[in-house]
Amino acid sequence: MIRQNLKKPNWIKVRPPDGDRFFNIKKLASSLSLSTVCQEARCPNIGECWQQGTATFMVMGDTCTRGCRFCSVKTGNPKGILDKQEPQKLAYAIKTMGLDYVVVTSVDRDDLDDGGAEHFANCINETRILNPKTLIEVLTSDFAGFENSLKIVLKAGPNVYAHNIETVERLQSAVRDPRANYKQSLQALKFASQFKKNQFTKSSIMLGLGETDSEVLQTLKDLKNVGCQFVTLGQYLQPAKHKLSVQEYVSVEKFNHWKKVAEDMGFLYAASGPLVRSSYRAGEFFMKSLLKKQKIHTKDA
Repeated sequence: MIRQNLKKPNWIKVRPPDGDRFFNIKKLASSLSLSTVCQEARCPNIGECWQQGTATFMVMGDTCTRGCRFCSVKTGNPKGILDKQEPQKLAYAIKTMGLDYVVVTSVDRDDLDDGGAEHFANCINETRILNPKTLIEVLTSDFAGFENSLKIVLKAGPNVYAHNIETVERLQSAVRDPRANYKQSLQALKFASQFKKNQFTKSSIMLGLGETDSEVLQTLKDLKNVGCQFVTLGQYLQPAKHKLSVQEYVSVEKFNHWKKVAEDMGFLYAASGPLVRSSYRAGEFFMKSLLKKQKIHTKDA
C-alpha cells in the first residue's frame, strides 16, 4: 500500500496511562509473566480500560508465528514452548483483579499441533475454578482451518467466541498473513455459531486501510450470514513505521453510520468508533447485548 502523509485528527490524542489501578495491573501481569494485548498491540485505550479494571490477556507467549502487516506483536518461531502453569497464573490474576468479565486472546501458534487449542481450554477451565461468576470471552486464531481445534476451545464453554475478520475481502492478502484468509475466518465463525445453542460470536473490522463503503457493507452482511452476533468497527492506526500506513482517517459520522447499519442488519450489538477495538470495554459491550437479547425474548414470549 502507498504510504500516506495524512494529518492526524484530534481524537487520536489520548490521555497517557495513569492511576493506581493501571500500575497495579501492570505490576501484577509482569510478576506472573503474563502478556496483555493492551501492551503488545499498543492499544490507545490502555489507560482507560486498565484504570476501570478491564484487561485483555494474551496467552501462549509474546511471539507470533504469523506476520500480519497491521500488527506490532513480534513474530518468530516459539518452537513449541508453552508455560504449563499459565492457565493457573491467569486465573489467579483475574481473581486478584476482581474482574467479572475477561478477554483471553493469544498469538498465533502454528508451531503447535492443535494451534494452542488445549491451552486455551485449560485457561477457560482454570479461570472458572477460581472465578465461577466471571464471564469469559476468547479471541482466537482461525486454527489454520482445523475444526477439531476449534471444537476443543468451544467445548470448554466460553461465554463469547471471537475471531476477527480484520478487513474486507479484497484487502486480506495485503493486510493479513498468507495463512489467514477471508473465507477461513468466516468458516470459523460459522462453526462456532452452530456448535451449540446460545453460543455468542463476535468479530471486528478495521477501517482506514483503503476499503470502500460497499466492501464494508458486504463484510457486515457476510458476518451476519454466518451467525455472528456482535461486531466492532474501529480505525486502523499504524503501530510502527514499518507497518501498513493509514490510507484514511474515517470520520466519527461514518462510524456512527456503520453502527446504525449493523444494528438495522440485525446484529445484537455493534460498537463503532475511531478508538473502538475488538476487546474495548468488553464487559459493558457484552452486558448491553445480553440485556437486549433478553428483552427480545420477553417480547416474543
